[in-house]
Amino acid sequence: MDIVMRETAHQCLLEEIIIHFNKATHITNMHVLPFASQMFDLEGYTIQLIPPHEGGRNIVYSCDKEGYESLILRISFLPDRSRKDYMAELEYVRYLHDHGASVSNVVDSNKGHLLEEIVYEGHTFYISLFVKAKGKLLVDNHYQYREGVPITEYYYNCGKVLGKMHQLSKSYTPVYRRYPFLERYNTEKIASLIPEAFPLLKEKMVELLQTVKQLELSQETFGMIHFDFNDGNYAIDYDTGQITVFDFDNSCFGWYMLDLASIWSNGAGWIQFEPDADKRRQFMDDYFQTVLAGYTSETHVSEAMLENLPLFIQLNLLENILDIFQVMQYNEQEEEEDSDEHLAYLIKCMEEDIPFKGFFHEMYSPGSPFEYEEN
Repeated sequence: MDIVMRETAHQCLLEEIIIHFNKATHITNMHVLPFASQMFDLEGYTIQLIPPHEGGRNIVYSCDKEGYESLILRISFLPDRSRKDYMAELEYVRYLHDHGASVSNVVDSNKGHLLEEIVYEGHTFYISLFVKAKGKLLVDNHYQYREGVPITEYYYNCGKVLGKMHQLSKSYTPVYRRYPFLERYNTEKIASLIPEAFPLLKEKMVELLQTVKQLELSQETFGMIHFDFNDGNYAIDYDTGQITVFDFDNSCFGWYMLDLASIWSNGAGWIQFEPDADKRRQFMDDYFQTVLAGYTSETHVSEAMLENLPLFIQLNLLENILDIFQVMQYNEQEEEEDSDEHLAYLIKCMEEDIPFKGFFHEMYSPGSPFEYEEN
């Protein structure tokens, strides 16, 4: 009861002090950017706002200056994370970079700090700066890979860069410790975010968390993970195929299989319009084996954990659903939640225990991938 009461009180506090993206951007442009420019020596740089993606939680700017490497300035303003959370993220990124992982490094302020902050009208803005990843996003190249190079190289490299990160995580001892998965995703959060209109959804989510609590927790299976590993969060050098990872904003202590489950889900995009479910399944089997070949070239994953892939895909699904409801709450959306066909699809997968995000299920429609509309 005490935990639930604390969670409810915390949620009420967030509702009182939260500001929304447009207001936060206005404050940032007027008051935070001049401070950030001074703290990170950005005089002479052209600083431009990067349009936010749906569900984005940060204000992000590109910083360019002739003769200097390009940088990315991130302003975080939502009150659900503390200074310690951000320091834990940035410390991990610096550790990965310094030990040979292909990630966008953090840039120190002129005070030698990984993180700076400024308070304006009671709102705290956390400021961090990163080296811009070399290359471009797949979407910016119209999902075309390197000319004359088989796409399997990309699949392999995705696994390899992730495997390197996980191998380094297995010996990582942080100063600032990021939260564990089950501390952030728990029954209290489900109760606070999922409306009463979805009792079966709540029940299935709680059951899933109870199952996950029985899984092995060891240095080989559990550690710092990216937890948002997708093609929007890494750039590809089209000269070499090298992948550089960024955006560790969701990083936490969790099972390494959660990141591998994300890679599996990413792969569905390459075959999502195929009408034949057997062909989709064969493609996904081949794709994931190539990913695993890259991954295991850097680190080990046991067969026992791989057998739990459907469970971890379902766990990622839980996080996706909670995130959507949280964004709705932040944005004060008043429309019916189940009017969103993608959300309805995810909920159906969770409520009916449909594995692999329904990708091989009869409800899946290649004409409207990962969307569901009740008759």
